[in-house]
Amino acid sequence: MTTGWRYALWRNLGEGMAKVGVVLLNLGGPERIQDVAPFLYNLFSDPEIIRLPIPALQRPLAWLVSTLRSGKSQDAYRSIGGGSPLRRITDHQARELQSELRHRGIEATTYVAMRYWHPFTESAVADIKADAMDEVVVLPLYPQFSISTSGSSFRELQRLRQGDPRFSELPIRCIRSWYDHPGYIQAMVGLISRKINEADIPAQAHVFFSAHGVPKSYVEEAGDPYQREIEACTRLIMRGLQHELGHPNPYTLAYQSRVGPVEWLKPYTDDALRDLGAEGVRDLVVVPISFVSEHIETLEEIDLEYAEIAHEAGISNFLRVPALNTDPVFISGLADLVQQALDGPEVNLDQAAQLPKKVKLYPQDKWAWGWNNSSEVWNGRLAMLGFSAFLIELLSGKGPLHAIGLL
Repeated sequence: MTTGWRYALWRNLGEGMAKVGVVLLNLGGPERIQDVAPFLYNLFSDPEIIRLPIPALQRPLAWLVSTLRSGKSQDAYRSIGGGSPLRRITDHQARELQSELRHRGIEATTYVAMRYWHPFTESAVADIKADAMDEVVVLPLYPQFSISTSGSSFRELQRLRQGDPRFSELPIRCIRSWYDHPGYIQAMVGLISRKINEADIPAQAHVFFSAHGVPKSYVEEAGDPYQREIEACTRLIMRGLQHELGHPNPYTLAYQSRVGPVEWLKPYTDDALRDLGAEGVRDLVVVPISFVSEHIETLEEIDLEYAEIAHEAGISNFLRVPALNTDPVFISGLADLVQQALDGPEVNLDQAAQLPKKVKLYPQDKWAWGWNNSSEVWNGRLAMLGFSAFLIELLSGKGPLHAIGLL
């Protein structure tokens, strides 16, 4: 594969190769049990994860929820060895991608920017400046764009850029999403086809895609393209599988990891598993479609919780497809994405984070009564009432938040 035309031009002008920083965006995860509570606090402090009527309550509620949920979450992390492997895997992906890009003649250095745990985005930006990069390519490790994943990370970079004159002058090119990229599709087809061939009757094995869910309002109100991209992605993969295997397989797409009382995208993974069991499905090939690395939601939620639900529903052969991790075809596909971003039309941070509709980060945008003194008094009273009810439930151990599993 040829080096990009801009790099050939750079060399011909005698200026040497451009130094390209490639920033890999990911969620992050606690590496030790004692990291769980502060990680959860960072997660729930983001209004794009949990949206509250009163913004001032975001951090107090994040502290309370993280404190109360940390015990259960710590048990989950203990069940997979005491911490998340996400940073280790992402670091490995970064090294492999850097090696592949340099092999192609691109003077690239990769940086990992986690949204909610170390190494934070600020750390990646500091390293980029210290290494005197000439330009940056931002690559989210989320194939499908969502407000709460790529969007949140893009906006964090926007915030840092606005407050840092030196960083703001650095050219940045963004890869918004890559759910339909041939390298990604090919890598997924390879992993899934191998697992299908382990089934008792491969042609009858049911392919079950489990994607991370998002609130339904993100799609309907803010124009989040996540559901559309997930659905298109699964169709492309199934088309590739049929070409690879020579036969079509039945498939289902469902959504996992919902939190809170609001409606999320359906069908939910646990409900879909029970329905398939009732329909007589016995060979199930489970695909973590929106995850490119093993972490808590694959190793604990899918492998332990959902596997148990499936077996109870009568699904006897639960075959879980591994995450892509450092699959060579996948890494090559990521390198293609970076190279295409360097050679193609520029997509800046503002364009990458943009949605078709205005994002309502807080529901009060819908029912705000204006910013007069009377409305502020009522908003304050409602905030105190809600917070008081929360504390009463915390002390009593009963209430709606306990019922929905937040406490």
